[in-house]
Amino acid sequence: MTGMLSTGSSALLAFQRSLGTISHNVANSTTEGYSRQRVDLAARAGSPTAGGGYIGQGVDVARLQRLADGLVFGRQIDSSGEVGRLSSLASMSNRIDTLFSDGSTGLSQPFNAFFNASRGVAADSTSTSARSALLAAAQALTARWNSLDTQLGTIEAETDASLVGKIGDANQLMREIANLNASIAASGNLVTPDMLDQRDLRVGKLAAITGASVIKADDGSLNVFTLGGQPLVLGAKASTLTTVQDAYHPDRKQLALDTGNGTPVRLADSNVSGGLGGMLEFRSRVLDPARAELGRLATVMASEFNAAQRAGVDYNGDVGTDLFTFAPPRVAGNAANTGSAAFLTGIANAGALTGHDVTLRFDGAAWTAQRSDTGAPVPMSGSGTAADPFVVDGVSLVMSGSAAAGDRFALRPTADAAGSLKLAITDPAKIAAAGAMTSTGDLGNLGNARVASTSVTNAGTFAGFNGATIEFLDSTQYTVNGAGPFAWTPGSPINDPDGAWSITLSGTPSPGDGFSLGRTPARSSNNANALAFSGLDTAGTLNGGTVSLTVGLSELVAKAGVEARHASLGLEAQQAIDAQVTAERESVSGVNLDEEAANLMKFQQAYQAAAQVLKTADTLFQTLLVSVSR
Repeated sequence: MTGMLSTGSSALLAFQRSLGTISHNVANSTTEGYSRQRVDLAARAGSPTAGGGYIGQGVDVARLQRLADGLVFGRQIDSSGEVGRLSSLASMSNRIDTLFSDGSTGLSQPFNAFFNASRGVAADSTSTSARSALLAAAQALTARWNSLDTQLGTIEAETDASLVGKIGDANQLMREIANLNASIAASGNLVTPDMLDQRDLRVGKLAAITGASVIKADDGSLNVFTLGGQPLVLGAKASTLTTVQDAYHPDRKQLALDTGNGTPVRLADSNVSGGLGGMLEFRSRVLDPARAELGRLATVMASEFNAAQRAGVDYNGDVGTDLFTFAPPRVAGNAANTGSAAFLTGIANAGALTGHDVTLRFDGAAWTAQRSDTGAPVPMSGSGTAADPFVVDGVSLVMSGSAAAGDRFALRPTADAAGSLKLAITDPAKIAAAGAMTSTGDLGNLGNARVASTSVTNAGTFAGFNGATIEFLDSTQYTVNGAGPFAWTPGSPINDPDGAWSITLSGTPSPGDGFSLGRTPARSSNNANALAFSGLDTAGTLNGGTVSLTVGLSELVAKAGVEARHASLGLEAQQAIDAQVTAERESVSGVNLDEEAANLMKFQQAYQAAAQVLKTADTLFQTLLVSVSR
């Protein structure tokens, strides 16, 4: 009877514990991060009987098991980091794509309207309405360029704000993980499964923000690191993520890690994944190149149109002036520089502009240049003086002061161009639609050469121009106003010895052929220069003269679309992988209510049976007492 009481009571307690655990599972079936628990039972060792053999002694609760798979957890951490990274990257990249491709915000409509208005001036160069329409279209185009740059600046500011917000969330999670590590280590073997769930949940959320790799310590703590190996949580100690100023751009925030051992250390973008990594990748791989290319297109368009304006004369007969103004390339010194060097910049060759940011370094003896994003060397010529400036990727730099060994400078050739683009003239008569000079061939010319184009090369010298006569001595030599002879080859320009003008010929001159040049008068109906600047949208002006502005604009829009599409496809693929990993976890750790209901009924019946064993044992014991009392 004593054995029955012991056996029944052990079963009653074991089944009661099982029922409590099942109830706990059901109650937390929708709790985020909860792992199903199970009570494992083990039979007690039997005891020998007087007649030989053994009799059972009941059941014990062997352990409360948390059903979780460490390998699946590791896959979840990796997947969370990638989903977080791609979510940020896709979301922000789609904004850039929409900004450039939408007709109401993109460049295509005002760009085409501007060059259509240019062709209107070429069709009727004396029309005031056509000239006014060109200025209005130019104003609309500059406004759209300014708006796009402002929008990109807003996106950059939002990226910085998002970085700060995510950093705050990550720091809170790191502190909570460290506190849970301390509690788990102190609990030893008595740690509750719910505490482990809480820690795993926070590690997963931290991975979604920063990306993470996890290593379990001997005391049960989880040490969390960035993908680059920097410690986020070591046992009960949490590091702190923060931001520092960029060494070249004080207005830009860079991610850094403070481990409590001194000055925060900047984290390379490649060392971080998750939402933070996605933001940093978006900024460096999508936003910065888009802004630089937008500025490059603005710079080349404005530079080429200004050059065309300066090559002709306006309706008043004056040499044309710039139609657009824009900020020169930006050069920023590193905060650690010790020298006094500074640079005055300008555009040396618009067609050679790449838009890539360049880092200039001085080693104490010579200057070198390399791309800031890839580190690839960039050709650099000149000595940095006004007479012989440095030239890097189409940008000229005149240095003042002196550089110290180790000084570095960041050159951003086109970053400010789109936002600073402005219309320089408001008078329609200032549009230089006419060619700089009139030309007539001598009546006795035997060759088929004619003047194809004329241009002003020095406005100050051209102010005193009153005409010129060109005579060919033979097919390779000519004179200007009797001065010379000067060598000539087909296709090469004929230049004024004083540098005031330049012309090009088509056809082939014969010995003795001559041409008379005169200044184009005011109110001329000549449209030679208008024909030149109205075709700049399709002329080769980018990439060393191999790509037109129209193609360049299309490539800008296409690249933004490709980046957004690739990020979205990557996110879709990773979300599918994440769903598979989540399903694997649910198959192991998730609460199945049907299964729990079946277990509830099973253990309820077992509990009732155990209670019946106790009741039977009690009846037998009472019967025994009654028998003995007689």
